[in-house]
Amino acid sequence: MTRIPDEEIARHGLTHDEYEQICDFMDRDPNHVELGIFSVMWSEHCSYKSSRAYLKEFPTKGPQVIQGPGENAGVVDIGDGLAVVFKMESHNHPSFIEPYQGAATGVGGILRDVFTMGARPIANLNSLRFGELNTKKMKYLVHGVVEGIAGYGNCMGIPTVGGEIYFDDCYAGNILVNAFTLGLAKADRIFYGTASGLGNPVIYVGSKTGRDGIHGATMASEEFDEQSEEKRPTVQVGDPFTEKLLLEACLELFKTDCLIGIQDMGAAGLTSSSFEMASRAGSGIDMYLSKVPLREEGMTPYEILLSESQERMLLVAKKGREQEVFDIFEKWGLDAATVGKVTDGGRFRIYDRNDELCADMPVGAVVDNCPLYHRPAEKPAHHDRITGFEAETLPVPAELNAELDALLSSPTIASKRPVYTVYDHMVRNNTVFRPGSSAALVRVKGTSKGIAMTTDCNARYCYLDPDTGGKIAVAEAARNIAATGAKPLAITDCLNYGNPEKPEIMWQFSESVKGMSAACRKLDTPVVSGNVSFYNETMGVGIFPTPTIGMVGLIENIENRIPSHFQHRGDNIILVGTLTGEVGGSEYLKLRTGKIQGKCPKIDLNETKAIIGFMGECAGKQLLSSANDASEGGIAVALAECCFGEPETGCQVDLESNGMRPDFLLFCESQNIMVLSCPPETAESVLKLAEAHGLAATTAGAVTETSFEITVDGDTAISQSTGKLKEIWDTALEAQLR
Repeated sequence: MTRIPDEEIARHGLTHDEYEQICDFMDRDPNHVELGIFSVMWSEHCSYKSSRAYLKEFPTKGPQVIQGPGENAGVVDIGDGLAVVFKMESHNHPSFIEPYQGAATGVGGILRDVFTMGARPIANLNSLRFGELNTKKMKYLVHGVVEGIAGYGNCMGIPTVGGEIYFDDCYAGNILVNAFTLGLAKADRIFYGTASGLGNPVIYVGSKTGRDGIHGATMASEEFDEQSEEKRPTVQVGDPFTEKLLLEACLELFKTDCLIGIQDMGAAGLTSSSFEMASRAGSGIDMYLSKVPLREEGMTPYEILLSESQERMLLVAKKGREQEVFDIFEKWGLDAATVGKVTDGGRFRIYDRNDELCADMPVGAVVDNCPLYHRPAEKPAHHDRITGFEAETLPVPAELNAELDALLSSPTIASKRPVYTVYDHMVRNNTVFRPGSSAALVRVKGTSKGIAMTTDCNARYCYLDPDTGGKIAVAEAARNIAATGAKPLAITDCLNYGNPEKPEIMWQFSESVKGMSAACRKLDTPVVSGNVSFYNETMGVGIFPTPTIGMVGLIENIENRIPSHFQHRGDNIILVGTLTGEVGGSEYLKLRTGKIQGKCPKIDLNETKAIIGFMGECAGKQLLSSANDASEGGIAVALAECCFGEPETGCQVDLESNGMRPDFLLFCESQNIMVLSCPPETAESVLKLAEAHGLAATTAGAVTETSFEITVDGDTAISQSTGKLKEIWDTALEAQLR
């Protein structure tokens, strides 16, 4: 067979050494179709060739884990014969090129990953990163992404119940769109992506195949350059109405016993789903492209196999039961066709539209023997300079009220109401805590249970200290879950980084994975699913390391839930934790200096674990009126946000400086700080319970009518009306998005 030219190999994202490995596995040069298959399956996006060695560090097992990494989504037992199925994935590159469709198909893809396991999706979340809102392009991207998320999720009837948004210059050339979905299933009716049983039919279901999204997986494994806009054809086009039909058809199919395995056609489409299903079963497949439903004329085998057209599934049924499958999908108005059969011997043979053999490949070579790299890792040269900044050199501000106003108007801190009100967050009527709470909370109908979920990551900390930043990301998610009264169960992650071929990027990656792993072990929250997104760079400029955490928790009795905002005037305000004055990487320091610098705040994971236990007991005994974790903006911002509920309240709080500058005391981002409120009659019980868990806790003030007052060592530091503060916070992002 003729050797493929070097420029064609490079165009497919393969190195010379990788091509030689392919030739060794094939015992010949691949043809064009086979090269395309290797290209997508050996891409960073599909093979994790730069990250697999490090991902093994994650704890993935626990008594609550039914299915960990390696399947379409993770599965966790919540008791009473029920399980939650959840996963988070990135759609960064497509969303930067075409924001509406990129974000929409990101939502569609993660929904399919969940319902292909047998679960009905009940909630969506997202984690978004944009550049500063100082260009028309960035505002266009924000609006496009938000509308894409809403356009798909709303049409599907799945509520978007929470998430997070950060704004920083490092994302100006590479926005991040991470989509999370959680579904509910019976614990003994979980379905897996496997192609087993000699002679069993391989059946294609869903939409017809077109030319959209070809080489999307390869595109997601490359940096952006001046030609990024030309990659628009590699972005898939979604149809949520078809996906709704596909969801209902699959859920009906799951009630039968004719199914062997099923998988979403996601990245790399028909290729990845079929090869991965065969690999898990140790089988082979004979596939006939003449049977694949097409919506465009003249499609080549290469295009059919690599298309990433949306709303498609591949399944293996029991032989002789095909008609049951066809009947269900015909009922829902969807295509269904037998496109192949399961074979033994581990070979994958593909026949073209004329039923002539066009590819003959070993499954193991394509899926299991893809390259594994241990890339060089080295701390960047500038690291000591950025972390060596001494915040004490900053002049003390004359007016702390103005500093609080500036923080509340920062788009990272300001109300995200202009975003989440575009989403339908109440459909299906399960939503208990809406967007804007510490974590989302949905009820499990027919039980007393509630599921809490959150997405969290402060990438600035990971930039300054990726090990500690990774720990903080997990710990913050756990505190947000615990603040609702729920117990953290497990996480999914979306690990977003720059070019792994650069040693400083691999240092960031390896260090943050180490930190995340340590936190997950300490907090008993195993990693059950996830995604790695490398090459988030444009013109050589990468993003901050952003290992986003999606955490899920369980509250056995939803009547014990704890809201985030102050509820009753006259309640005591209790602060748990110790304010340390650490402002490195803080929003306050960014506003004062325009830079992300200084030392990352420290985190004590034993203290985090104690907070989880303490909050669980407080919830079970119904001691608290509200609970909120202090994060960006520090204790002053956390207190203000606690006042912005319904009804709006105020507070009177007195803090001791312990020798700290007032601005550092109020705006530091010390970890493991919780703001609690409780009736005066339960305050002593709360304080004693905190002491029993080894936590520092003090009564710092009271919930009041409409004024927001903080004194430091008895002297007034901040004094404003809550109404004014809320107006600043509530209108800032909307104004900047115009």
